[in-house]
Amino acid sequence: MINKTDLVKSVIENVHLKKKKRERQQWLFPELNYDLMPKNKAESIVNSLLDIMKSCLEKGDFINIPGFGQFDVEFKWAKKWRNPKTGEKIFINSKRKIKFRYFKRLKERMNGKS
Repeated sequence: MINKTDLVKSVIENVHLKKKKRERQQWLFPELNYDLMPKNKAESIVNSLLDIMKSCLEKGDFINIPGFGQFDVEFKWAKKWRNPKTGEKIFINSKRKIKFRYFKRLKERMNGKS
């Protein structure tokens, strides 16, 4: 299970900021030319990404992430239903449901196929 703090740590580890000024050692070792991203900046990136995804899904748009999958909003109409325990008829309101469809490449990577 991954949570928001794990995402922030992953952004900090994988996104490097280029230093503005180069020192002598950085010409010999280019990996020293990068700084780690500050935690508050990584946190704001993750929060804004999640906010954008939420707002798109609230509008009813779909989100397509290449190589990963697609989030769709599915509409369920209101319907009459019967409670199996009591036998009384009930009315279920309409609702929207989020559906995720993974891409074939993701499935192949998960199952160890390249």
